Amino acid sequence: MADPALVAMLEARSVAVVGASSNPGSFGEQMMIQLVTSGGFDGLVLPVNPKYDELFGLRCYPSLAELPEPVDVAVVGVSNAILEEQLRESAAAGARSAVVFASAYEPPSAGPPLTERLRSIAREAGMALCGPNGMGFINVERRLRACGFHEPEGLVAGGITFISHSGSAFSAMLHNDRGLRFNLVVSSGLELVTTTTDYLVYALSLESTRAVALFMETVRDPAGFRAALEFASEREVPVLAMKVGRAGRAKEMVEAHSGALAGADGAYEALFDAHGVMRMRTMDEMADTLELFAAGRRAAPGGLAAIHDSGGERAHLIDAAEEAGVRFAEIAPATVTRLAAALDPGLPPVNPLDAWGTGRDADARFVECMHALLEDADTGALAFCVDLTSELIPESGFARVANEVFARTDKPVAILSNMHSAIDARDAAFVRAAGMPVLEGTDTGLAAFRDLLEYRDWRARPKAEAAGPVADVVRERWMVRLSSGEPLAEIEGLALLADYGVPVVRAERAASLEAALEAAERVGWPVALKTAAPGILHKSDVGGVKLDIRDAEGVRLAYEDLAERLGPEAVVASMAPSGIELALGVVRDPQFGPLVMVAAGGVLVEVLRDRRFALPPIDAAGAARLLGRLAIRPLLNRARGRPAADTNAVAEAVVRLSVLAEDLGGRMESLDANPLIAGAEGCVAVDALVIPLPP
Repeated sequence: MADPALVAMLEARSVAVVGASSNPGSFGEQMMIQLVTSGGFDGLVLPVNPKYDELFGLRCYPSLAELPEPVDVAVVGVSNAILEEQLRESAAAGARSAVVFASAYEPPSAGPPLTERLRSIAREAGMALCGPNGMGFINVERRLRACGFHEPEGLVAGGITFISHSGSAFSAMLHNDRGLRFNLVVSSGLELVTTTTDYLVYALSLESTRAVALFMETVRDPAGFRAALEFASEREVPVLAMKVGRAGRAKEMVEAHSGALAGADGAYEALFDAHGVMRMRTMDEMADTLELFAAGRRAAPGGLAAIHDSGGERAHLIDAAEEAGVRFAEIAPATVTRLAAALDPGLPPVNPLDAWGTGRDADARFVECMHALLEDADTGALAFCVDLTSELIPESGFARVANEVFARTDKPVAILSNMHSAIDARDAAFVRAAGMPVLEGTDTGLAAFRDLLEYRDWRARPKAEAAGPVADVVRERWMVRLSSGEPLAEIEGLALLADYGVPVVRAERAASLEAALEAAERVGWPVALKTAAPGILHKSDVGGVKLDIRDAEGVRLAYEDLAERLGPEAVVASMAPSGIELALGVVRDPQFGPLVMVAAGGVLVEVLRDRRFALPPIDAAGAARLLGRLAIRPLLNRARGRPAADTNAVAEAVVRLSVLAEDLGGRMESLDANPLIAGAEGCVAVDALVIPLPP
């Protein structure tokens, strides 16, 4: 349910414009132009500036206190120096909301910063607040422009909502020349009171919203944001997100590999996957994907079919699709026969299809081939891959073919052009007027199709089934242990994993050579000997690991070396069978809670950075998806005489770790099980590092 104060702001019928002006080129003038002239707002507009009696044919008031009635929104276009004063006057005058553009920066002082004072004013008055340090908003449906910057006239309402932490991205979207149509565009600024989550909930309450795009730096209301994404799923509204700042350094002093690998972005990776949010790499990709989704057609079962007028560009698309992870439809024999009958001799009836032969009757051939591909049971969507260059006769040729085919199918169809600057604007507009998207780049267009297919697959996923819990006594014992804040020794970490069902090696602690020899006999030869010196978290970094020791003499030599350099405390463990080294982990994200990690493991875990994160709970299917996204996944298959690893066993270990994360993730900073050896007979964790939260 959208906040009433926010509804009053975004659907305002009365607007006070604080700092309104007629000074040419001024911010105050542009606020009035956007609201009255460019937008054509038909509600009550009350300019506020003591220098004028009248502005734009409207009575101008000397102050907010002298307005004849409270307003729905005060658009406050003043400098930082008087920003607090004017927001306070807005609240005192009964304004239900405010839009603030200034940066709200002031030099540090002993008292609360200006941002905190502004937040307090708005919250105490129950006001929604857009900004500060933003560009305001435009509600296209209601012709309401709370903005002081030049934006295009004649905006036509559509089904896209765009919410941005970047003012420049806000303006760029509004200035697009490809016909993207919005119902609401928001530059949310610093979000002192009203956040992206609030705008998202409002947008999802609108019947007109068909897709939402987010340009994000962070999420300020994690629980509310997740609930809003659930709402988007219920409404079947796709959400696209361009999350910037993902290359930021991991937090300093991160001690566990899982924490370092999560860095600044692991939580968003997990969050977006859990809620079907499609991640954008560039604004161009966002524009192509928005256009494809806003067309309203959802992918049918199957892969992508593509038809070309060029063999070279067909080969280019095949290369690019492999890199993008786009699966092509596997067309049926009947479709092959139908294509062969329509094509010029010498052209192979395959997908992707080059349908250009002699050029004779080209339009009719393309129409027939496109319908043959679209009617194939494995075609989920069709890309008409032509450059849409200028025709001798406008609105003819491929533009006319595209419209004819689009009108006779319910499946998604889009023109995919390889070069944006070669697209004929008039023909593109002709195609778009019929409702068919024109995607403006090979990589961005393929990414859009990939997202369309993946969104279909995400919606088809069954809800993750909770795995069997551990016994209450086990969970409570470990909660108490972790609550102490005392570090867990390796033996304890392995015991924790074992209690939750993750297979581990047999291991014992030893504080003398005699104890080490006795332990080796009990755990079984061959053994590994590792230092257990306090404070050493990554043993291999200090030469604290001796592997594949096969007799007592080997134990003696290894133990004496470790004891001399690192102290007498050691762990004796059975050697794991040979296999592929993976790493499992849990890391606590301060916003979204515990995350589960699956990664390429061993001593190069942070070098390879081949990892995936997910939010618990994770079921077997979810664990298999995580494994499938690793670059090293092919190594787990049978190869060069080596048997395939038991990936089902690895998936089960991930599921059990997910249960641990749900139970205990709030008590741990991080957990590493590295390496986890995956072999033909199953998997086993060889080492465990558990870092509790401070008490």
